Amino acid sequence: MSTDDRKSLSLAPAIRSAYGAGQEDEALEPIITCDAEGRPVGRIRPGDGVIFYDIRGEREVELTEALTDPGFSHFAVEPGGLKLDFATMIEYAPRLDVKVAFAPEDRIGNTLTEVVTRAGLRLVKVSESEKAIHVGHFLNGKSDEAFSGEERVVVPSPAGVANYAETPEMNARGVVEAVRAKAADGRCDVIIANLANVDVLGHIEDKPAVLKAVEAVDAALGDIEETARAAGLTLIVTADHGTVEEWLYPDGAVNTGHTKNPVPFILCDFGERAPERARIADRGELADIAPTVLGLLGLPVPAEMTGRSLVLSGAPAVGDKTRKRVLLLILDGWGVREKAEGNLIAEARTPNFDGLWVRYPRARLDSFGEAVGMPVGTVGNSEAGHLHIGAGRRVLLDRVKIDRAIEDGSFDRNEAFRGVMERTRARGAALHLLGIVSFFSSHGTLRHLFALLRMAAGLKMERVYIHALIGRRGEKPESGAIYTERVEEECRRLGVGQVVTVIGRFWALDREENWDRIEKTWRALVRGEGTPVRP
Repeated sequence: MSTDDRKSLSLAPAIRSAYGAGQEDEALEPIITCDAEGRPVGRIRPGDGVIFYDIRGEREVELTEALTDPGFSHFAVEPGGLKLDFATMIEYAPRLDVKVAFAPEDRIGNTLTEVVTRAGLRLVKVSESEKAIHVGHFLNGKSDEAFSGEERVVVPSPAGVANYAETPEMNARGVVEAVRAKAADGRCDVIIANLANVDVLGHIEDKPAVLKAVEAVDAALGDIEETARAAGLTLIVTADHGTVEEWLYPDGAVNTGHTKNPVPFILCDFGERAPERARIADRGELADIAPTVLGLLGLPVPAEMTGRSLVLSGAPAVGDKTRKRVLLLILDGWGVREKAEGNLIAEARTPNFDGLWVRYPRARLDSFGEAVGMPVGTVGNSEAGHLHIGAGRRVLLDRVKIDRAIEDGSFDRNEAFRGVMERTRARGAALHLLGIVSFFSSHGTLRHLFALLRMAAGLKMERVYIHALIGRRGEKPESGAIYTERVEEECRRLGVGQVVTVIGRFWALDREENWDRIEKTWRALVRGEGTPVRP
């Protein structure tokens, strides 16, 4: 393809055409840049350099494996692998044979799970498979290690469902039944459960389905309340971030992303005669939850936990042998917002939550921005939320570290990035930049992509191809096309780079071994299978 063709060709019109045919960003079928003869341009070839610039990482593991593991066997790939010079922005998984630009720092020690189990207590986590990594990996300080005394019960989310709007109830009933079984087991001192529906459905522009999801969670909450009351447990109801309580932008467009609203904290100590009389602080943040739980258990709070207990009176003394049993219930994505307009939690029928909120001690917890280690004014997310619930302290997230590296210039000197680029240039191979195109996604930002493009321009890289993953989470309609145009404009301004693939993140960022989705992405990136766009 000539330089003039590269400058004039845009994939944005093809994305808008897909919108017109009923597709949306999240599940957009792959769109491929081709030359005048219809041959795919910019495919990933053996020996090329690849930088996967996403952050978070848990949804990026499968695609990285498919591209880098020579023994990969989940679907047919190039015999012996592609032998790519591959770098990732952060560590997605220690087992991956890639360079890591921003390696993990020391393990986050003395998390809630670690402190509870080290004290000899049994802790059980219950979640749907859709949220298992958050309740396991992130709640344990971004560690996959299960401590002695920790049990993880993973309830399968509905299988074979392309869109959870078809099953907004998901498997909340399975979570309820698992909680009931563990509550009846007197050996379980702490139960941490997650109801995933509101967050998962909140990312789908389907109001009736979202309302059903909210009501399914409320029904499950009612059953779990009855279970906790019968067993004499201390029930804490909270959330990791908000979503559908602010369903509309000011201009009336639907907001399918997370929010900057606080989340609820309700304390129902059913082991006390008058649980409604307990005194708690009326404001806090997610990092206060772990110290609160430890206080209720009569366990000392480690020095690393800088959060504070929300309980002002009634907690047992440290070492009290009559410690309580605690059930911490996370209503994933359930934010608190007073305004009723565009508030689907307020619009849904939620008698169980409303009853608890009115009757028992309650607080609002900050779950966004600096309170969860994010830049000021940014929305929360499930990663940051569960991390801070478990850590009991503010933890600076990767996005902030990377942004600071861009500001101080150390990003441009990063050995992982420069090494891939310089070796790729020396081999005369192509450089591929792969990742989310968004300013607001928890998986990454265009700011990081643009910094990589500037590096490539400075190193006079000649063949730089961009493979854009799109998904409307917290974005306005047609955001995929809009961001693709932004990237294309930046490529023209810098004189380097070309967008050659656009595909919905549903296909690329799986985390439950739906290998058919990853295969579709791999075949688009490597084989050029998708809707062709030619000059």
